[in-house]
Amino acid sequence: MTTPRQLLYGLALVAALCLLIWMQQQRITTAEARADIATERLQTANERNARQAQTITRLTGEVATQRLAQLSVQQTTAGVRQEHATDQVQKKEQRREDPPHANWAAQPLPAAARRLHQRPAITGADGYRQWLSSRHALHAQPSGASH
Repeated sequence: MTTPRQLLYGLALVAALCLLIWMQQQRITTAEARADIATERLQTANERNARQAQTITRLTGEVATQRLAQLSVQQTTAGVRQEHATDQVQKKEQRREDPPHANWAAQPLPAAARRLHQRPAITGADGYRQWLSSRHALHAQPSGASH
């Protein structure tokens, strides 16, 4: 082999090594960029998980508070129902023990009071308007009438 040929082979070898080193450097840069992106995504996911954990903790506390409030409402309702039942029993006993009260309660309602309680089944606004129109409405006095 001659020296120029060896020189050309040597240059080609150096060029190939440089190209190989440059390609490896590009792969390393790309891998570092991917690693940076993965690190950012991991950080974002961790932050999102932390926010979700806080939300879960807050919602768990709110659910517990609402359950306590609901239990309180149920207890209050039970108490009111018990008081109502007791009141009804006392009213029945009073009617039994007080003849004038029983006689008064047995009387039918006066006609005016019965009319107040009479109302047909009304469906919709038109039905209500028609029912109001068919009642004994008061008419305005003529403008020249004196008081």
